[in-house]
Amino acid sequence: MSVHILMYPYPTAGHIIPLLDLSHKLLHLPRPAAAAPVTVTILVTPDNLHLLDPFLASSSSSLQPLVLPSPEPPATPHPPQRRLVATVRALRELHLPLLSRWFESHPPRPAPSSPTSSSGGPTASPATVASRASSSRRPAPSRSPSASPSYEAGDPEMERHREDALGNIESWGIVVNSFDGLERAYLDHLRKDLGHDRVWAVGPLLPAEGDGSAGPVNRGGPISVSASEVLTWLDACPGGSVVYVCFGSRVVLNQQQMDELVAGLERSGVRFILCARQSSKGGHVAAGDIGAVPEYFEARVAGRGFLIRGWAPQVAILRHRAVGTFLTHCGWNSTLEGLSAKAVMLTWPMDAEQFVNAKLLVDKLGVGIRVGEGLEKIPEAAELAQVLARSLRGDLPQRVRAKEISSAAQDAINGGSSDKDLSDFVRCVDEQRRSKMHTF
Repeated sequence: MSVHILMYPYPTAGHIIPLLDLSHKLLHLPRPAAAAPVTVTILVTPDNLHLLDPFLASSSSSLQPLVLPSPEPPATPHPPQRRLVATVRALRELHLPLLSRWFESHPPRPAPSSPTSSSGGPTASPATVASRASSSRRPAPSRSPSASPSYEAGDPEMERHREDALGNIESWGIVVNSFDGLERAYLDHLRKDLGHDRVWAVGPLLPAEGDGSAGPVNRGGPISVSASEVLTWLDACPGGSVVYVCFGSRVVLNQQQMDELVAGLERSGVRFILCARQSSKGGHVAAGDIGAVPEYFEARVAGRGFLIRGWAPQVAILRHRAVGTFLTHCGWNSTLEGLSAKAVMLTWPMDAEQFVNAKLLVDKLGVGIRVGEGLEKIPEAAELAQVLARSLRGDLPQRVRAKEISSAAQDAINGGSSDKDLSDFVRCVDEQRRSKMHTF
């Protein structure tokens, strides 16, 4: 009988991809000859099924999708600060009955109890392993007001969202996309708060270099330019001379933010890659205020600037020797990808835990330089130009620390703490399964 794990991510690429990376590692984890094999089922909605293609091609029948429908869009759009809670509620109402029937048709029931998804979203019956695979769970210091949800005591939706968050604490165990050398103090704090040691740090969850099955180029689906075109452009650049600018898969800059950003890039004189999303799907800008890159911009920076409109092969770009600096919104995926690639991090958080992550990068790890904060602190072009140019210096203290953190990250996933935690996680799940005489 196999160790069967159900993954239930929040249905966006930024949440699904780390869980796919985790699934890939689980399925290729060295196991004793007598140990039970591992199989993974990952729940996705139809519009995200394509994200599994490179993983399904390499994992045979050990990885299976469970495709459940997407909720109908609301008749009246929710305000940005309420959108997450409303989406979670819609997913819960739609998926829980379907999941219950799925469990009934896949007896015997899984053993460990952990009612959470990677986003702290909709809960299932006691069947999923708690998997914090796309966000860091550390004690939260103060952050920008724009990151705080609109909360009122007695609000049914917010109270249920709070219950979901508290339910995560009651999970059988928690898997975190981090590593001991990065967040040891926070991981120990979490274990102390939970009152048990079933907290496993298994990150950074990234594709292995040269891994064609789920490698850095084809993760995330189709890109707006060919990866080979981007990498060829980088090949012609000196080492550590390029700033990579990307605000993740959902953040959309407003026009003021975009204007200052492109003006700063133009004035800086540095080589750069700019990934510029121009869709309102992310919901981080006011309706109608979607920042457009000026038509003249590409001509003015020709030769030293590369513009990508849409999804970028981010891991491949960051790993390239030419990239020395990463201007980022500080989402946890981007944070780990930048740290693993030795990049100096220029922080411009926009929402949620990104402000906490920026504080970690700048104040705790010493690898980051503050650039902006959401709409409250939009950097002026002249100031931004100076920071961009300075960030590429080889003698920058942040660069020295970035190399140290990158080395620790590589050690963790090459036979170190994260590999050991992942093996221990599977062992504990298997023991729980055997003790209850159930398949998990």
